[in-house]
Amino acid sequence: MGEQFTEEELKLPSCKYEYLDHTADVQLHAWGDSLKEAFEQCGIAMFGYMTELPSVEILQSSEIEATGHDLESLLFHFLDELLFLFSCEPFLICSKVSITEFIMEGEEMKIKCKCYGEEFTLGKHPQGTEVKAITYSAMQIINEPDKNRYELFVIIDI
Repeated sequence: MGEQFTEEELKLPSCKYEYLDHTADVQLHAWGDSLKEAFEQCGIAMFGYMTELPSVEILQSSEIEATGHDLESLLFHFLDELLFLFSCEPFLICSKVSITEFIMEGEEMKIKCKCYGEEFTLGKHPQGTEVKAITYSAMQIINEPDKNRYELFVIIDI
């Protein structure tokens, strides 16, 4: 029998991301009411490019950590850790990522995140496009708390 989850853990976030065409790659554009939510949405957008997220049940969870010396490196390492989670056996596909710690104090930038989903299974999960790597190319982070504007643009190598 799988893990037990609270109602809050099983509740999926609203969709605040889109895919933008880019030569030979794809650009993720995610946004949120906070920088934390924008990071979560960007992670979900990446998983959504790999499969149709409504097909993914929350049956297990895993935790990841990422650090960076600035916001761009933090975002890169966060997405890279999520991609690594999917790349390991068994392949974990997530329909929800919940950042439990988002620390930005001076030089220290760190994320702790709980990821919810299940093992990727052909037949159950429609196969989307394989994500090969995260890139820094044209990465853009709009972090304007005074304007309540938080957006991320990340190109992923497919």
